Amino acid sequence: MKNLKFILIALLMLLTSTFSYAQKDSIAQQREARKYVREGNKLYLQKNFTDASVAYKKALEKNSSYKKASYNLGNALYKDKNYKEAIPQFNLTVESSKNKLEKSEGYHNIGNAMMQQKNYKSAIDAYKNSLRNNPGDDESRYNLAVAQKLQKDEENKEKGDDKNKDKDKKDQNKDQNKDKKDGDDKDKKDPKKDGDKGDDKKKQDPKKNDKSKQKPQPGKMSPQQIKQLLESLNNEEKKTQKKLNAKKAKGKKVKQEKDW
Repeated sequence: MKNLKFILIALLMLLTSTFSYAQKDSIAQQREARKYVREGNKLYLQKNFTDASVAYKKALEKNSSYKKASYNLGNALYKDKNYKEAIPQFNLTVESSKNKLEKSEGYHNIGNAMMQQKNYKSAIDAYKNSLRNNPGDDESRYNLAVAQKLQKDEENKEKGDDKNKDKDKKDQNKDQNKDKKDGDDKDKKDPKKDGDKGDDKKKQDPKKNDKSKQKPQPGKMSPQQIKQLLESLNNEEKKTQKKLNAKKAKGKKVKQEKDW
């Protein structure tokens, strides 16, 4: 009985010691994680975003649930133009945070990254989620309007391209049919031409001398060609306007969570 009691006490002491060591290791890892975040923040302020990303990743290796490290990593990746890699980090912020303002900022940054990739539909969804968590966010509201306009312009362009393809196909078919008809007309013999040559000179076809009905001369543009040229210039103008609007939509809400 005494031996059993001794064994139980020994096991309890061992478990307590193991728990204590594990707790100390956990505290030590959290300290190291904070140290790496501070290091990353300094590099971030120096605009050394690549090395800052490395520091934040080291922090997450020490503490995978460190929200500030994941959010700051997302910002550093975004600044380094690694938009695709930045999005999962902002998603972690959205999923793990219970604070609506933090969720709003996370969604806003997701929208910005989607805009940079010209994924306007996903950007619109992200900005809407940002506004659901923070209805007074003017930056998200402005970027949402820009994203919606760019998506609409893109849809109109696709419709216009489809229409132009159909028109070009129809025009091509018309030209082919016309060329075929002209060829058939040339092959047909005029029975009058087989008669007296003197009469042919006197009885010339008046249509051949009617310049107003002749085909357009080389170098001149038909009304259809002019219309297509105007449509092409209009499309180029839309592309230029689209680029200008996209520059305005970069957003300002890539904020850094400091941990000094």
